[in-house]
Amino acid sequence: MIRFGVIGTNWITEKFIEAARKTEGFLLTAVYSRTEAKARAFADAWTIPHCFTDVERMAESPEVDAVYIASPNAFHARQAIACMNRGKHVLCEKPLASNADEVRAMIEAARRNGVVLMEALKSTTVPQFQAVREHLPKIGRVRRYAASYCKYSSRYDAYKQGTVLNAFNPELSNGSLMDLGVYCIYPLAALFGKPEQIMAGGILLDSGVDGQGSLILKYRDMEAVIMHSKISNSDLPAEIQGEDGTMVIDQINDPGHVHIRYRDGSVENIAAPDEISAMTYEVREFIGLLQQNRAESAMNSHAVSLIAMQIMDEARKQMGLRFPADSAMH
Repeated sequence: MIRFGVIGTNWITEKFIEAARKTEGFLLTAVYSRTEAKARAFADAWTIPHCFTDVERMAESPEVDAVYIASPNAFHARQAIACMNRGKHVLCEKPLASNADEVRAMIEAARRNGVVLMEALKSTTVPQFQAVREHLPKIGRVRRYAASYCKYSSRYDAYKQGTVLNAFNPELSNGSLMDLGVYCIYPLAALFGKPEQIMAGGILLDSGVDGQGSLILKYRDMEAVIMHSKISNSDLPAEIQGEDGTMVIDQINDPGHVHIRYRDGSVENIAAPDEISAMTYEVREFIGLLQQNRAESAMNSHAVSLIAMQIMDEARKQMGLRFPADSAMH
């Protein structure tokens, strides 16, 4: 059994626990929260034996083998490195960190300590995404990748009333690109690697984060077009356009149906929705790495995490969007 500690007590941690408890080899032994009351309440609700209010203490605990981090983005690097330096494996929510410097420091800590570090980007671990990768040659030379994730945030209503919640707080390295854009960028990096050129723009809100944005990424013989937003909705599917056909993915953030429309008008369904939650595949992948003594995931590799973050760094630079975490690294 792999004994897990969780950092963060929000809804995403609850979803993680639900999915993980359906996975063989998972045992939840500890929870960290900044306040004793919160940690205790969460521990009671999910029957977790050990509570911590100090990340270092949790990292030192002999009751914990691996840690799932779901704290605000700005804390990811510091908490992950503290855990890895104590020999704990780390599954860290997306985006992996605030910037590429932090990602490099995390990868270095994983290698130095001989532990597994994996970004918890669930949509690239599901069978539907594996089908995308496997069937990609069928559409011929790829010319364009187009992905959109635009979801009006429930917290934007509060923001308009004058309350800046975490989702729109630059201190926590948040905003549309980091929270939603990553879902479009990460699969692109996983399939096609690093672009040669990036053009990006966005709408900055008064709080200092982006409400929405767009990127055009240039590769040698293809381009990518990405749209993300927390202040409007979109129902557009994602497409990978090739010379022989177009692959249509219903939702880039949570792929269900995937089909290819060929130039001759024929349609081939290559993936259908799954009964199992996407997070379960993510946990299975991570636990599998530990059980098989593998250094990193082939799906959510260190290289993909770094490329995705380098793209986001460049997009933020072009938008004029800086986080307090950016200066902390220099």
